[in-house]
Amino acid sequence: MTWPPHANRRPSGWLRIGIPALLVLIWLAAGSIGGPCFGKVDEVSSNDRSSFLPESADATQVNERLAEFLGGDSIPALVVVTGDGELSDDELADVQNLADDIVGVDGVQSDASPPILSDDGEAVQIFVPIDASGEVGPTVEEIRSLVAEDLPSDLEGWVTGPAGFTADLVDGFLGIDGLLLGVALLAVFLILVIVYRSPLLPVLVLLTSMFALCAALLTVWWLAYAGIVVLNGQVQGILFILVIGAATDYALLYVARFRESLATGMNRWDAALSAWSGAFEPILASGGTVTAGLMCLLLSDLATNRALGPIASIGIVFSMLSALTFLPALLALCGRAAFWPFIPKAPIALFPDDRTQPVKGLWPRQARFVARHARIVWIACTIVLLAGAVGITQLEADGVPTSDLVLGSSEARDGQEVLAEHFPAGSGSPVYVIVPEEDIADTVAVLDESEGVESVSVASEDSPTGQARVGMENGEPVFTAVGPPGTPAPEPTVAEGDVLVIGTLTDAADSVAAEDTVRELRADLDETLGAGTVLVGGETATDIDTNDTSTRDRTVIIPVILAVILVILMLLLRSLLAPVLLIGTVILSFATALGVSALVFDEVFGFPGADPAVPLYGFVFLVALGVDYNIFLMSRVREESLVHGTRPGILRGLVATGGVITSAGLVLAATFAALGVIPILFLAQIAFIVAFGVLLDTFIVRSLLVPALSYDIGKAIWWPSKLWRKDIGAVSAVSDSASFEAPGPDTWRPAEPGGAAAHDAPVPAETDPQLVAGDGHPLTREEYRRTLEP
Repeated sequence: MTWPPHANRRPSGWLRIGIPALLVLIWLAAGSIGGPCFGKVDEVSSNDRSSFLPESADATQVNERLAEFLGGDSIPALVVVTGDGELSDDELADVQNLADDIVGVDGVQSDASPPILSDDGEAVQIFVPIDASGEVGPTVEEIRSLVAEDLPSDLEGWVTGPAGFTADLVDGFLGIDGLLLGVALLAVFLILVIVYRSPLLPVLVLLTSMFALCAALLTVWWLAYAGIVVLNGQVQGILFILVIGAATDYALLYVARFRESLATGMNRWDAALSAWSGAFEPILASGGTVTAGLMCLLLSDLATNRALGPIASIGIVFSMLSALTFLPALLALCGRAAFWPFIPKAPIALFPDDRTQPVKGLWPRQARFVARHARIVWIACTIVLLAGAVGITQLEADGVPTSDLVLGSSEARDGQEVLAEHFPAGSGSPVYVIVPEEDIADTVAVLDESEGVESVSVASEDSPTGQARVGMENGEPVFTAVGPPGTPAPEPTVAEGDVLVIGTLTDAADSVAAEDTVRELRADLDETLGAGTVLVGGETATDIDTNDTSTRDRTVIIPVILAVILVILMLLLRSLLAPVLLIGTVILSFATALGVSALVFDEVFGFPGADPAVPLYGFVFLVALGVDYNIFLMSRVREESLVHGTRPGILRGLVATGGVITSAGLVLAATFAALGVIPILFLAQIAFIVAFGVLLDTFIVRSLLVPALSYDIGKAIWWPSKLWRKDIGAVSAVSDSASFEAPGPDTWRPAEPGGAAAHDAPVPAETDPQLVAGDGHPLTREEYRRTLEP
């Protein structure tokens, strides 16, 4: 049979080479410009937690005004020195020399405190204000080097406090540019080599991912430079992993279509166009769904969550563009050589509708198993997933101490423990209270009465240390002078009619006890002075406000994401029942992943808890990316159902997409697991939750639960679309009696006897008048599908 004229139109030879070559050159240019941004991310990123809070938070307002009272924008470091027992005069002199040297470090403000001896005489602490506008990490590292060099062997020192923890956090993120990316790319490469057994194809797929990342990072860098988005190490790591994983997934979907087309005998240009036509809709729908889910993070009150939404969405957009332009261009140029030495020569997926016929291969066997035991399969899968979800009750996602954010060794954490043995554990991280000057007495009285506050002082320019101790006598505040007898008592610094009251906490600033103290202080001060009169800030208040805001975000954003994705699935599948069931399987899968993760975190890793944002991030990535696989599967199932009927279409869709979904799932799980190489608790937990959840989606939900449930329901899965109402059994019978491969340039070629090729193949027109267009040419599957759509 000869194809009608419209099917044979092709661009000239030079265009078939020129268009792919031009696309490759465009992406090479984008990569060359964006590549250098990998080494410049630190210039536009920040790990200051207070900068992520909403402007309305008390901690944010206090942080913005501290410079008015303390004389500069600084972050305190605390140097703790101990010896073997009580310190001698010579040892105290050595500590004084160390303090003098520290003042000369670049980035240290000149008003560092003198050494302060503990009550037991066994430890000394030095308060070192570090310029917050500079590089805190390098400054702390230089101080640590001085401590190691200046102190004699019988003394030991640590640098802790907020600046120390910030430096440890920065060190934890140092491997993001090199180690994280290298591990992720190596894992993806090994998986692709094993799956495709080709040396060239994995390189082409990784190039697709890397150039997408370069273009995305270039865009994000300029947005962060302009102050439009907030970038930190956490968001940066997620961007890297998300782009590598998503771009590879989309690339694998295109590769699967390209491979199918080559197997039918098409030349590389026709195969590239055919693959693009088949992959465009699911890739666009998948990427659009992920982007819509991520953009829901704009509803967050935390700047870091709001930033992740557009930043990650930019990554997804460039992943789609790369998979739909750069990779097709590369494969159009390489052709069959991309799959060498296992070049596809036969239809990829054959599945007979006659259940009595034997089948070969993993996915045809699994499809046959699902068809024979559909109800048992989906019920068993549901029970297993529900059992795993029970563990979600063990998840403690209400925040973790700052000292536990870094996994492995942490000098700041060790120093904090030493500090608590000799000084109030809250030293260096006090609670700050900004209060009207006339209310200072009542404020000091409230802090004095609190069991969680060790001492109270006020910010004072008259004091050599910048602070003056304050107590209460006869209901009036009394300020203690620092200096010889007769030294006049200092006065508190007044800014815009307010003073800064400073309370040293009894407990470590990142402890639950300290949080309880600050919450009680806020409640008591509001009750005493009236709501909105005072502002309570500091490290502990920042943790409280961050956790409270994150919990609020989780409660608001998760339902919105579900609603958005549900609407998108309804539009894509043109059905109401199927999207609801798919969303249900995604929620069940997420609950199971979170439940199993909670048990692993508690019983295996011994983690101290989880940040409130961990469930939110896990939900965003698992639901959005899990829907990816739903879209890959169900869009193909719908395509097959339009021609062969729903139940045969489900089996054909499973066979056709089983391999690509499994490969994509393994790749995505491996890329997110790579986050575990960064010693940050939050990223390690996200790595496990998402990697485990993706594997659960890949091997149970998408391979067994969804196909079995859909098969058991039958054509009602498409309710209320025309596909549910229209009887296409005759069409199915026709295509079952004689299957055809997709055409070559000019003629039909029959497929293997007894099988139906699971790819875009025109249906023979002579056997059924309804499959012939008005001008007499046979309808392709795509054309026939459009006749059934609303």
